[in-house]
Amino acid sequence: MAHTTVEPAPGADAVRPEAPQAPAAPTRRRPPLALLLALAALALLLLAALAPGLLSSASPVETHPVAALTPPSAEHWFGTDQLGRDLFARVLHGARPSLLLGLGATAFAITGGTLLGLAAALGGRWADQVLMRLADVLLSLPPILLALLAVTVLGTGSLNVMLAIAIAFVPGYARIVRAETLVVRRSGYVEAAVGLGLPRPLLIVRHVLPNAVGPMLVLATVGFGTALIAAAGLSFLGLGPQPPSPEWGAMLSQGRRFLATAWWVGVFPGAAITATALVVNVLGRRAQARFTRRTDA
Repeated sequence: MAHTTVEPAPGADAVRPEAPQAPAAPTRRRPPLALLLALAALALLLLAALAPGLLSSASPVETHPVAALTPPSAEHWFGTDQLGRDLFARVLHGARPSLLLGLGATAFAITGGTLLGLAAALGGRWADQVLMRLADVLLSLPPILLALLAVTVLGTGSLNVMLAIAIAFVPGYARIVRAETLVVRRSGYVEAAVGLGLPRPLLIVRHVLPNAVGPMLVLATVGFGTALIAAAGLSFLGLGPQPPSPEWGAMLSQGRRFLATAWWVGVFPGAAITATALVVNVLGRRAQARFTRRTDA
C-alpha cells in the first residue's frame, strides 16, 4: 500500500495562534540620590532640633575663656567661639529656634494669606479689588525690606520676627488662594452643593477651603526655605533671639568679626543655614513636581 504525504496548507503557520506572553513586571524607579541625601539631612535636622543632647553632651552656653577660638579638633568638632563655647553644640541647639522661626513665619503667612485670599474671592467685586490692589502694593516691595519695616513697628523678639516675615509673605499666598478659590467656586461639586442648599459657611469649610489650600501647602514647603533665610537675616541684624541663646543668624553675626582669624566661628552657622534651606528646597521641589503630575493626570 502506497504511503501518501500530506503537505501543510500554505499559510498554516501564519494562522497558528501564538501563546500569550506574561506581562512584563513594572520596573520600580529608584529615588534620586539628591532626594535620599535630602531626606537623611532632614532626619538629622529634626534630631538636632528635638534632641540635640543625643548628638553632643557639651553645653551650648557654658563659657571657657581659656579655650576661646580653639580651631576644630577631635575634642571640639567645630571649634570654639570667642567665649570658649563649643560651636558644634551651639549649632545643634540653634537648630530648634532657627527652624521654629521659619516654621512660625510660614504658618502665620499661610493663615493670613488664606483669610485674605478667601475674602477676595468670595467677598464680592469691591473686596476683591481693594484686597488685591493692597497685595500688589506689598508685593512691589522687597520682602526683607517689608519685614524690616514690620519688625521696626512690632519690636524685636522671636514672635515679632515671625509676624514680620509673615506680613512680607502674606500677599503672595493670598493671590494663590484667591486664584484657586475662583477655580473651585466654579466646579461642579460646589454648584451641586449650592443647589442642595448647603449653608455658605459649611460650603466654604467643607468644599472650598480644602481644595483651595492644598496647592498652597505644597508651595509653602519651598517658601519655608525663604522664610528661614529671612529670619536668619533679621537675627543677623540683632532683631531676633538675643544672646546667649544659640541661633544661627545671631551666631553668624558674631562670627563675622573673626573671619580673618577664626573662620570656623562664622562658617559653620552659615553652612547650617545654607544646608537647611537647600534641603527644604529639594524636598519642596520634589513635592511640587509630584503634585503637578497628579493634577495633570
